[in-house]
Amino acid sequence: MRDHGKDTRGWLNVVGLGPGAEAMITPEVSAVLAEATDVVGYVPYVERIPPRPGLTRHGSDNREEIRRAEQALRMAADGRRVVIVSSGDPGVFAMGAAVFEAVESGEPAWRELDIRVMPGISAMLAASARLGAPLGHDFCCINLSDNLKTRALIEKRLRLAAEADFAMAFYNPRSRARPDGFARALDVLRETCGPQRLIMFARAVSTPEESLRVTTLADATPDMADMRTLVIVGSSLTRRIARNGAPWVYTPRSTPGAAP
Repeated sequence: MRDHGKDTRGWLNVVGLGPGAEAMITPEVSAVLAEATDVVGYVPYVERIPPRPGLTRHGSDNREEIRRAEQALRMAADGRRVVIVSSGDPGVFAMGAAVFEAVESGEPAWRELDIRVMPGISAMLAASARLGAPLGHDFCCINLSDNLKTRALIEKRLRLAAEADFAMAFYNPRSRARPDGFARALDVLRETCGPQRLIMFARAVSTPEESLRVTTLADATPDMADMRTLVIVGSSLTRRIARNGAPWVYTPRSTPGAAP
């Protein structure tokens, strides 16, 4: 960690809190949180950080990423020790990119700040581990929210990923504000992958509300997903191993015709 004995300059760390369980927060992130004077983030993530003397928590709305980043940068420039918190990993559809976007368009002095990004356990990796190893071969990751990109672009990427036979991990599949987008995504996947392709729904992984479901595109319905659900669609090679209890799902590491 940084040595603050002689250095009174501020700094900014962008960290991931993992998928939900405290045990999945890395020791590196826990250590920097213990040094912080300020924690900034979306309200539910900030509330995961226990209050303590000397720490100020700054919660904000989910759609204020750039404003949140600018607030954190200003505090770091003023000499404070600031942590921006995201769920999962801060570089996966989270605050890492927002901070650098704010740096690029903001005050020139911000480029000289001590800014670090600390990885966390992403929801897609936590979900894959719970299910077995469905991301065991080539895969891609797509955010299904159309808040920052068009629905047409989402559908194009879905089709191309399916045609390339990737396993696919989907973030933000369905919300109250856009209940129909995931239904359309399922239609696109059925058209491209066929009805028997495996699809997995991992909700609130690592929390007491965790639930896992393995089914096929033929039987998948939009209401199986919400904003707390990570969805994985297998490739054509993804396998399900039946057993007592929940099945294991994995994607083999090799493809037909590969050299031994």
